[in-house]
Amino acid sequence: MLNLDQLAAFVSVVDLGSFTAAAERAGLTQPAVSLQVKLLEQRMGVRLIERVGRRAQPSAAGVELLAHARRILGECAVAEEAMAPYKEGAVGRVRIGSGGTASIHLLPRAIAAAKKRMPGLEILVRVGNTDEMVRDLETNALDIAVVTLPASGRSIEIEPFYEDELVAVAPNGSTMPEGGPAPDFFKDKVMMLYEGGNTRRAIDEWFETAGIRSQPTMEFGSVEAIKELVAAGLGWSVLPGLALKRDRGRFVTSPVQPPLVRQLGMVIRRDKHLTRGLREVMKCLRAFENLTRPPVENDHCRASSVGRMPQPHNLSSPLLQPMGNKSR
Repeated sequence: MLNLDQLAAFVSVVDLGSFTAAAERAGLTQPAVSLQVKLLEQRMGVRLIERVGRRAQPSAAGVELLAHARRILGECAVAEEAMAPYKEGAVGRVRIGSGGTASIHLLPRAIAAAKKRMPGLEILVRVGNTDEMVRDLETNALDIAVVTLPASGRSIEIEPFYEDELVAVAPNGSTMPEGGPAPDFFKDKVMMLYEGGNTRRAIDEWFETAGIRSQPTMEFGSVEAIKELVAAGLGWSVLPGLALKRDRGRFVTSPVQPPLVRQLGMVIRRDKHLTRGLREVMKCLRAFENLTRPPVENDHCRASSVGRMPQPHNLSSPLLQPMGNKSR
């Protein structure tokens, strides 16, 4: 493998016609430059520099090598220039995995805030369920995942950052019981529920606490599809409040009794290097409650204690529990 320092010394000697001048330009001693050229000649197996009087000039082989050396060193300079913005933290890439609801109603504001602070940041989003996102994290196909808890995996850590209350949703004109519906209220209702995932498991467990088995008339893999069907008067549902923030007036909504809350968390590999871009994304996810309010100057991604957002923990904090712990 060619040594770049040796190539650079060779080119400099040819350009300046002197080992001494090349040494002065590089801030080295003349013997050090002579050694670099000698080692390159040994590597190539040919003489590259000849002395003509007091001037050092390339041999025939040196002339042939010179064009290649200039091209190699030029490409190296271009590569170093391309890496400079990454070194300075001006650009970067973050690959985010998320569930469908969070990808529509949570991530856009957080991503916009992160890109405002770091315009050169490239963000890729992949949508799937919690188990899929964890698998992709483990194989390093993702940098961070925003999932509904709980979840489990190897060598990964979780930071809960948002509590999302699930609410009863009914067509306009429907009547909700005072204080909100309990599980037995839905016995004679046409129910449409989300199919699979931690959100559905939480709803099923909510029914089971009252000794009732959830028996939806229809199941869908899309919260957005369920919203449209409820708005069309085709039935009732229990949906994440996060998905209803922009739909005021389209349905009748009410908290349920007892209250039902799902927790969203950020998940990363325990050994993940936190680049500037990843840190900015995490900071803006923690401040999501702030991002849903009118912006305040110089207040981008400031942590908030309002609403139902839990107090965040730093990912290096001992308070952070591995995802395998289901106690959250």
